[in-house]
Amino acid sequence: MKAYSQAKQIAEIIGEAKHIALVQADNPDIDSLSSSLALESILTALGKEVSMYCGVDLPSYMRYVPGWDRVSDQLPRQFDVSIIIDTSSDGLLSQLDRSGEKAWLKAKPCIVIDHHDTEPTIGFAKVILAPKAVATGEVIYELAKQLDWPLDDVARDMITIGILSDSLGLMSGGVTARTIHIIAELVDAGVDLAQLDSARRETMRREPELIHYKGELLQRVEFHDNNRIAIVTIPWAEIEKYSPLYNPPMLVLDDMRLSKETDLAIAFKLYTDGKITAKLRANYGHPIAGELAEHFGGGGHPYAAGFKIESGKDIETLKNEVVEEARRLLDEEAKSSK
Repeated sequence: MKAYSQAKQIAEIIGEAKHIALVQADNPDIDSLSSSLALESILTALGKEVSMYCGVDLPSYMRYVPGWDRVSDQLPRQFDVSIIIDTSSDGLLSQLDRSGEKAWLKAKPCIVIDHHDTEPTIGFAKVILAPKAVATGEVIYELAKQLDWPLDDVARDMITIGILSDSLGLMSGGVTARTIHIIAELVDAGVDLAQLDSARRETMRREPELIHYKGELLQRVEFHDNNRIAIVTIPWAEIEKYSPLYNPPMLVLDDMRLSKETDLAIAFKLYTDGKITAKLRANYGHPIAGELAEHFGGGGHPYAAGFKIESGKDIETLKNEVVEEARRLLDEEAKSSK
């Protein structure tokens, strides 16, 4: 079990609180959602009132996780402590900037619990716990063990879901022996992996129109730098039409990475206000996704990351810049691996 030096301070802050707000970033994923739900269960058992917030609607593909509908897009007006989950990047809390509600977080003690290997930029946090780990769920598990927090069936299931999601079923480069030990401990405590996976697979079934749309996206994939970089661009009209059914990039990113000679897949989404988001997936042996995202103000894992641009930059200019930086990183990675 890992011991975190921040654990005592986190326990003291939470111990004095009655109402705790759990905050996800504007790009929620399964790990952020399940980690929020795990903390909700833990903190409720400790006698706390808990609210869960995310500034954007949770994508439909995440809704197999029981309790997703308790996440609100409204930050509670009254709370004693906030916990920002699965990000330490201030840029991923822009919805709170727009609403002016980030000031509410700054006015109260704020804890960050994250696992991404990027430099934290949330300067107003009182405590930042962001060790290198495969998932935030893994960090929460270790913290709960260290502080002797209660882990009921819900908390154990949610932690397992988060770890398995961010580790790609324990097959990603960030998996350690401790990660596998944690899953074994959770199974030993009663987690049913087959049952959890069955619920996940049920949500992988697609509406027929998404099958056709996936084909359209794949036909639009561009290859750059001798096929090392695959890019697809998704305009607002398609985001608006298909996002309620599924997050469009996730339909094709894995297929894009299967192309021979391709090391990196990128999906851009274009919004009506000029915002552009990018989701990055790198193949094993080419861990540049996090560094590339960080270069453009985002962050994430070595093999899965993302960023957003709100400067009004046109997509062709941005694509050229991203391809050039990705080429540089791939070349550096190739040299260092020799």
